[in-house]
Amino acid sequence: MSFVTDHPINGKYPAENPDILQLYAFPTPNGVKVSIMLEEIGLPYEAHLVGLSDAEVKSPEFLALNPNNKIPAILDPNGSDGEPVALFESGAILIYLAEKSGQLIGKTAAEKAQVIQWLMFQMGGVGPMFGQLGFFYKFAGADIEDPRPRERYINEAKRLLNVVNQQLEGQDWIAGDYSIADIALAPWLGALDFYGATEVVGLSEFPNVTAYIERFMARPAVQKGRNTPPRP
Repeated sequence: MSFVTDHPINGKYPAENPDILQLYAFPTPNGVKVSIMLEEIGLPYEAHLVGLSDAEVKSPEFLALNPNNKIPAILDPNGSDGEPVALFESGAILIYLAEKSGQLIGKTAAEKAQVIQWLMFQMGGVGPMFGQLGFFYKFAGADIEDPRPRERYINEAKRLLNVVNQQLEGQDWIAGDYSIADIALAPWLGALDFYGATEVVGLSEFPNVTAYIERFMARPAVQKGRNTPPRP
C-alpha cells in the first residue's frame, strides 16, 4: 500500500502508477491550470477525469480530498520535503508546484511577490467575475429578465480586461517573465469565447489581451494541458 492507494479517492479513481503525482480535474479554466503547469515543468503525473456532477464532486471519496467539492485537487506522494502532499485550490497547487520545481515563480523575493500578486488578481477577480458573467450571459442566469446582473458582470469584465491590457503594455507576460500567473489568468480570458461573450465585453478593443491569449494558447504545454484529462 502507499499514500495514494491508501487514500479514499483511490477507491473511485484508481491510480495506475501510485508512485507519481495524481491529478483529479476536469478541463475547465481552473482545472487546466494544473495540467498545463505539470506539462510546463515536465513533472510526471497521472490525470483522472472528475465530472462536475454532484455524484462525483460530492462523493465521499472526492470530499475526502477536497471538502469544498471543487476540482482540481492533487495527491503528490513525493512532496518536496519528503512528505506526501494532498492539496486542493488551483492557486495553492500552482504555488506548490512552482516551489517544488523551482520554476515559473520568479527568481528573487521581489519577482515572486509580483507573480503571486497577479495570481491573486486572477483568483480573487477574473475567475469569480468571469464565472458569474458566464452564468448570467450563457447559462441558467441568462433567463433572468432583470438586466442588472448581466450588466454588472459585463461591466466588471470590461474593467478587468482593461487592467490586464494596461499591464501587458510593452511586455509579453503579466508579471514580466512567463509564470504561474499566466497559467492561472490566460485560460479564464480564453473562457470569454466559450461563453460567447467576446463581443459583449468588447474583447477586440483590448489588443494586448487578444495577442496575449494567442501567445499563451500557442505554447505546446498549454495545448496538451488544456486537453488533459480529456473530456468524455
